[in-house]
Amino acid sequence: MQISIYTYIFGAILCLGLMLLIMPHLITYLHKIKFGQTEREEGLASHKVKNGTPTMGGIAFILIPTLVYLVFALFHLVPIDMRSGIILLAFIGYGIIGFIDDYIIVVQKNNEGLKPKAKFAMQSVLAVIFFLLYMRTDVAMDIWIPIANIHIPLGPFYFVIIYLMFTAETNAVNLTDGLDGLCAGQMIIALVPFVIFAQRAKMDHIAFLIVLLIASLLGYLKFNKHPAQIFMGDTGSLALGGFFAAVAMVLKQEILLILIGGVFVVEVLSVVIQVTHYKRTHKRIFRMAPLHHHFEKGGMSETQVVHRFWFAGVVLAVLGFFIGVM
Repeated sequence: MQISIYTYIFGAILCLGLMLLIMPHLITYLHKIKFGQTEREEGLASHKVKNGTPTMGGIAFILIPTLVYLVFALFHLVPIDMRSGIILLAFIGYGIIGFIDDYIIVVQKNNEGLKPKAKFAMQSVLAVIFFLLYMRTDVAMDIWIPIANIHIPLGPFYFVIIYLMFTAETNAVNLTDGLDGLCAGQMIIALVPFVIFAQRAKMDHIAFLIVLLIASLLGYLKFNKHPAQIFMGDTGSLALGGFFAAVAMVLKQEILLILIGGVFVVEVLSVVIQVTHYKRTHKRIFRMAPLHHHFEKGGMSETQVVHRFWFAGVVLAVLGFFIGVM
C-alpha cells in the first residue's frame, strides 16, 4: 500500500506536537511521584547532579507513535500486517522489560534493577517469539550481503542471527543511553536510512512507522538535551533497541544494522572488552566504559562527546545508506 506524502507529514507533525504537549506534564508528574534517576556510586562525579532527574521518559515515545499508527490504521490510512505487528510488539515488549527494570530501581532507590540473568532471559524469550512470528511471513532464511548483492542461505543458523540482533541491539542501545541526548539523537540518525530502505522494499507502512518514531524522538530530545529535564530510562532504551532490531529484520538489512548502528556496537564492545580484559589482567583498557565515559574522563565535556558521537553516527548512516542502495 502506497502512503501519501501528506499522510507522512500529518503523522510526523501529530507525533511531534503530542510529544511537545505531553512531555512537560509527564516531567511534572514523574517529579511528583519521585520517579527519579539514581546514579551509580562508581559513576562520574559530574553525573551526581543528575540524581533525582525524572526517568521513564521512554513511555511517551513508545505510546505516542504506537497509538498514532493504530489510529491511522483504524481509518485505513495505513495497513497492519505481520511485519508492522512484529515491530510494534518488539517496541512495546522490550519497553515493558525496561519499565520493570526502571520501576525496581526507583522503588529501591539504587541502580541495580532487574537481575542481569532475569533481564537477559526475558530479552531472549522475546527474541525467540519474534523470530517464530517472523517465520510465519514465509521469509527466506538467508542474509543479504551488500555491495556483492548476494544472498547466503543460513538455514537454521538464521535463528542465531536474529537472536543476536535482538539481544545485542537492545543491550547496546541501553548502554549508549548514558549522556544527555546521546541515545535519542543517535537513534534518530540511525533510523533515517531505514525509511528509504522500507520505501524501496515497497513497505511504505514500515517507513511511516519509522517516521512517527523519529518525529516523537525529536520531541523528546527537546527535553532530553543537556541539561536533561528527563531521561528515557531502560523503558525507552530497550524499546528503541527492540524497534531497531525488528525493523532491520523485516527489511532484511541485518548487515547494515551493524554498520549504521555502529556507534551502538562500539559502545557495547567497549564494555565487553573492558570487563574481559580486567578479569584477566586486573587492568583497564579504557578510562571508563561504556566508551562515552572514557572520553568524558579524558577531559571532554558531555556535549562535546555527544556531538562527536552524533557526527560519527551521521558518517556511518550515510555510508550505510549508499551501500544499501547500490
